[in-house]
Amino acid sequence: MKRCVIYCRVSTSKETQQSSLIRQQTELIQLAETYHFQIVKVIAEEASGYSLEREGLLEALDLLSQQKADILCIQDDTRLGRGNAKAALLHQLFKMGTSVYTVKDRGALQLSEADHMLMDILAMVEEYQRKLHNLKIKRGMKEAVRKGFQPEKNLSNKEEGGRKKKEVPIAEIVRLRRLDLTFHEIAATLRGFGYDVSKATVHRRYQDHMQQPENEKDKQ
Repeated sequence: MKRCVIYCRVSTSKETQQSSLIRQQTELIQLAETYHFQIVKVIAEEASGYSLEREGLLEALDLLSQQKADILCIQDDTRLGRGNAKAALLHQLFKMGTSVYTVKDRGALQLSEADHMLMDILAMVEEYQRKLHNLKIKRGMKEAVRKGFQPEKNLSNKEEGGRKKKEVPIAEIVRLRRLDLTFHEIAATLRGFGYDVSKATVHRRYQDHMQQPENEKDKQ
């Protein structure tokens, strides 16, 4: 049996909106029963559709991303959000492979032609961003090697099977910095070798290391 999260939203706490919230819940429960969905949770909140800072919405996304539910049930796509917020949320749901069912469509969400086009554009842009990110990592690795970095000798912090640990190799950060690599280039280089680090993390670890007494530095 497929599992669903029911999400209801109104923008204000006015009495007319409260009755709308109750109606949404009733109709969505009926929709779930029609398709024999197991209801994991019913979430209702009062919040603007233009905002992503919605506790109820974030809870629904958590349940879906953690695979505690497979389907999101909403009255219509405007209950999910409006404007850019709606586009961002639809894109995120499609990336997670989440099916969206609505009362309005009496089943799976039917996107407009404009929304379909927007989703295609967002997917294409994201793919190019991923390629650009990988190229930056590759460039950073080449620059490090050109300046004398030897990963096979210096990055020995590996687990069995070739997996790298997530600990940040401070000695390599210092060495690469002395080779005049930027913090961005260092982070990209280390990510290329399996270390899950950001530019901010590299910069912070480097600054923390440099502020330590000399005898403490030698222990790292």
